[in-house]
Amino acid sequence: MLDNRPELPPEIARRRTFAIISHPDAGKTTLTEKFLLFGGAIQMAGQVRAKGEARRTRSDFMAMEKDRGISVSASAMSFDFKEFRFNLVDTPGHSDFSEDTYRTLTAVDAAIMVIDGAKGVESQTQKLFEVCRMRDLPILTFCNKMDRESRDTFEIIDEIQENLAIDVTPASWPIGVGRDFMGCYDILRDRLELMDRADRNKVAESIEINGLDDPKLAEYVPEDQLNKLREELEMARELLPPLDRDAMLEGSLTPIWFGSAINSFGVKELMEGIAAYGPQPQIQTATPRQILPE
Repeated sequence: MLDNRPELPPEIARRRTFAIISHPDAGKTTLTEKFLLFGGAIQMAGQVRAKGEARRTRSDFMAMEKDRGISVSASAMSFDFKEFRFNLVDTPGHSDFSEDTYRTLTAVDAAIMVIDGAKGVESQTQKLFEVCRMRDLPILTFCNKMDRESRDTFEIIDEIQENLAIDVTPASWPIGVGRDFMGCYDILRDRLELMDRADRNKVAESIEINGLDDPKLAEYVPEDQLNKLREELEMARELLPPLDRDAMLEGSLTPIWFGSAINSFGVKELMEGIAAYGPQPQIQTATPRQILPE
């Protein structure tokens, strides 16, 4: 089915149109802001937590949003990332404004599901996921707030698979959690990504390595964490499916990245994942009004 899609003109084929779904406070607005920062649409990060007039993001523009610190209406933002054109449709995460989010999900080609590393799959995320499933939308997952106390990585993945009935494949793997979180192993590119705790706006240090047996890893990762990383990744490769783009585009598998949006960590890798594996624009058909999940 996927191979029969018509070839698109290059200008259209380079576009990636997606929405972000999450439960309130999972970090969706912060992730949106960092997307805009990496795409060059804004010049300064940290506006979400700034004071006074500085507390503004490009997506939260209504007075109620600014007062309450939540996203109320949908807004569309376009920016370039490498050779791609991203169209990010920001949607409300608060349950009081779900109807607008449901409508938005009929106009995008994919969704990014943001979950809190400590709280996992929450109620609003599950509702929005079901809407995506009704449309067979491809879903990419970002597990946020890994620099805070978080659940075990396998526990997070198991919860997604059990609660949402979708296969999960790791695109990255966290090294430590909470105060011990130091970065991730980029499974797709065999790179070590190290987070800079001193500067929230600094892009992670990216180190190319030759697999998990590369002795260079020991220069950057403490022995106990390195042994745990190797053991967990060996288990993950045995227990979890590899990345299959066709399965992702059909909505039966989601790749998951781990990171910390507030620290700008994991965001660039997620954007590269959207560019490389996300769907090109699809033909949208008009359908009668659907019954929304309770």
